[in-house]
Amino acid sequence: MEEKIEKIKKSLKKKLDSDRYQHTLGVAYTAICLAMRYEVDLEQAELAGLLHDCAKNISDKEKLQKCAKNHIEITTYEQDNPSLLHAKLGGFLAEHKYEVTDRDVLSAIRWHTTGKPAMSMLEKIIFVADYIEPRRNKAPNLAYIRKIAFEDLDFTVYEIMKSTILYVKERNFTMDPMTEDAYHYYEKLIERK
Repeated sequence: MEEKIEKIKKSLKKKLDSDRYQHTLGVAYTAICLAMRYEVDLEQAELAGLLHDCAKNISDKEKLQKCAKNHIEITTYEQDNPSLLHAKLGGFLAEHKYEVTDRDVLSAIRWHTTGKPAMSMLEKIIFVADYIEPRRNKAPNLAYIRKIAFEDLDFTVYEIMKSTILYVKERNFTMDPMTEDAYHYYEKLIERK
């Protein structure tokens, strides 16, 4: 696996701009730390962290074309906001270009942006790691989110989604329906705890 990881890192360094590559390394590192805390497979966490943004630097037009060519389903919301397709397309590239066969890893890449109801531990780890990695510095309450990430992963997912929804509403953006569904799922989960 170490050899595969190094090969992926070399490829990503060529494909991603410098800031995105550094972010990718930060997400992989953070995912490993969270995986240690929550007793999730470290190699899965590193692999998903490294590949979560592998399609990020592809233009929106090309994302749409690649999704159409490879029969990747696109929602109306994604058609109108193709930057979100980097998660779906990233899962596809992870499988077909980087030869990842682990369904859990592919799913964590697929859902790292919008989240979804009832995420697996690995999916939650990548979702949270993407938000809290060390180079991120613009999110409100980041120190608090980083702290609770190592205490209660479900609550952290909920807090990140709540913050995301507030951000979207304040700017009059439209909300991805899956993020809204995921938010309501985690809101109810937290209420039951």
